[in-house]
Amino acid sequence: MSKIARKCGHLEAITEVKIAKAHECEECIKTGDNWVHLRTCQICGITLCCDSSPNQHASKHAASTNHPVISSAERNERWLWCYIDEEIATY
Repeated sequence: MSKIARKCGHLEAITEVKIAKAHECEECIKTGDNWVHLRTCQICGITLCCDSSPNQHASKHAASTNHPVISSAERNERWLWCYIDEEIATY
């Protein structure tokens, strides 16, 4: 994993990047809403929608659970974002 920003203990703690198990936002499925891009919580592994999506489930999940690290679930994107330290790392 190469660092792009300052040091972050949350990103350094990720030893294995979880691959999204779904190609749909799990919260949007429940409500019948749409999403733009998908993100995966690297702590619990659920797939959620990005901040460009109407409900912004990924950042809401990070805020409500204190799970700081979210990764892209989009093809060809290989990054982790820490919501607490506001840092990004590629893997």
